[in-house]
Amino acid sequence: MSVAAPMRMQPADLTRTASVGLRTRKLRAALSALGIAIGVASIVAVLGLSASSQAGLLAQIDQLGTNLLTVTNGKDLAGEETKLPKEAPGMIRRIGPVQQVQYTGVIDAKVYRSPLIPKVNTNAITVAATSLGLPDAVRTSVAQGRFLNAATAEQAVAVLGSTAAKRLGIDRINQGQRISVGGEWFYIAGILKSATLAPEVDSSILIGFPAAQRFLGFDGHPSTIYVRSATDQVENVHGVLAATANPQNPTQVEVSRPSAALVARAAAKSALNGLFLALGAVGLLVGGVGVANTMIISVLERRSEIGLRRALGATRGHIRTQFLSEAILLTMLGGVIGVVAGAAAVAVYAVVQDWEIVIPPLAWGGGLGAAVAIGAVAGLLPAIRAARMSPTEALRTV
Repeated sequence: MSVAAPMRMQPADLTRTASVGLRTRKLRAALSALGIAIGVASIVAVLGLSASSQAGLLAQIDQLGTNLLTVTNGKDLAGEETKLPKEAPGMIRRIGPVQQVQYTGVIDAKVYRSPLIPKVNTNAITVAATSLGLPDAVRTSVAQGRFLNAATAEQAVAVLGSTAAKRLGIDRINQGQRISVGGEWFYIAGILKSATLAPEVDSSILIGFPAAQRFLGFDGHPSTIYVRSATDQVENVHGVLAATANPQNPTQVEVSRPSAALVARAAAKSALNGLFLALGAVGLLVGGVGVANTMIISVLERRSEIGLRRALGATRGHIRTQFLSEAILLTMLGGVIGVVAGAAAVAVYAVVQDWEIVIPPLAWGGGLGAAVAIGAVAGLLPAIRAARMSPTEALRTV
């Protein structure tokens, strides 16, 4: 007489059987799944926020243009800062692909809103002479008032960068309002919006070159030249800028590309994600320990159920599969909750920051995969232990 081979459990039956422990012990299951959810949410949030912030930054850079180059003072062999020739902007304009050339020159002067402010409270504000087309070159505009023109560039009139205005405590322009610049009183003509590609402009007080020479004894040498070139010729222009700006000493000229610096800064910032991912992994590990503890207790509490099922024909494989599936189902539940919570956090923060919402597949896929893997590992030992129980041993607890 042949013995029939034990039947495999159908997926629907396996799911229903595996969920018995979760449905009958809801609070314990919820607390166990919480640890997994926190770990997965951390991973999704970290990767999603990083991807969204980088996408937002790259979109902003594309909008501002990647064809801006800056030429600044370099240093000589003695380490002393050199000066760009006064003719440098004009010489750079002769480069064929160059579309715009604007420039500023730093002035050694202090700025105060009132003569009653102590001299040491300089607020780290820079005074700079500027050409008249600077806002368009650095892709910013006037938030209040107006920028300098041919007339005001020769008078004691200043425009405030966005950060400089905040440091001076000026949020609006009042008629006749003045500030002290290098001991001279300058009327305020306008306040600029933030210049993402030229943050040095934000902390500057800008005045015209003629006014700087007339009132502050400025020597007229530019210290920073902003160059816009044809987008497909940026690298070629970059290669000749130093020699064009200072033919006699091209090694004493610094040439940079602000958009490249911003991208590098974003990459450096994303390198810190490893720390937060490690914290998320710790959360998953703690959650996995909680699941393992829950499953071990579940096996002890359900010995009578195990014995009854074995007596009714369930094999060791059936019991092992049931408890292993229960552990995986528990961690998968926590993983799904974690993915939803992490994605919601990314979406809310991205909307507030006006970023594109980006959740990489690695974030949610890796989070769910890690949750399932932890469930399999955490439930394996309790499942094996449950399967090894003989029907008589298990039924003794009934």
